Amino acid sequence: MESNSKIYVAGHKGLVGSAIWRNLQSKGYTNLIGRTFAELDLRNQLAVEQFFAAENPEYVILAAARVGGIMANNTYRADFIYDNLMVQNNVIHQAYVNGVKKLLFLGSTCIYPKEAPQPMKEEYLLTGPLEYTNEPYAIAKIAGIKMCESYNIQYGTNFISVMPTNQYGPNDNFDLEKSHVLPALLRKVHLGKLLEVGNFDALREDLGTEDGRQETEDRRQD
Repeated sequence: MESNSKIYVAGHKGLVGSAIWRNLQSKGYTNLIGRTFAELDLRNQLAVEQFFAAENPEYVILAAARVGGIMANNTYRADFIYDNLMVQNNVIHQAYVNGVKKLLFLGSTCIYPKEAPQPMKEEYLLTGPLEYTNEPYAIAKIAGIKMCESYNIQYGTNFISVMPTNQYGPNDNFDLEKSHVLPALLRKVHLGKLLEVGNFDALREDLGTEDGRQETEDRRQD
């Protein structure tokens, strides 16, 4: 990619997307495109079609997804499979339609079988049953991987998939119900410390927000 290449980072406000955004900026890339959920609902086929036609990005990094921990995955099963399939289908297809030079799709290690041998290898994919609690999310991610593969085979696109392991850091989701284990533990430690020192004003302020942060932007695709 050139420093002025037009790069669309889908999910640029989330944990992984924002880290990628910062990394690209640090390397001198100056033509980055990002849209929040309020600005562009990636589940909306027409909206995504119009966005790609108007912006015509050269490269796409697909980090947008509905994500969450075990409780969220197992409680909102329909939302996880529907939202992620819709986002992936729309972005990947429009990347093909608009001649995107390269697309990077972010998957998840939960795509591998529950009883996969350790250490896990790529060839273990689809060799056994998935972990049931996050099966809808995993199936959606597997579909995204196979969609990229299928478009490459049929249309000669350059769509690649990567499977990051567990992450945590800036712009993570600290919601006590929907977050992953590490951010939930970090927030509980923070809340426990506030309780220990008797800082009830800070405690009330923290518990008055969805996940310990002041912003209330919808996180479904960020």
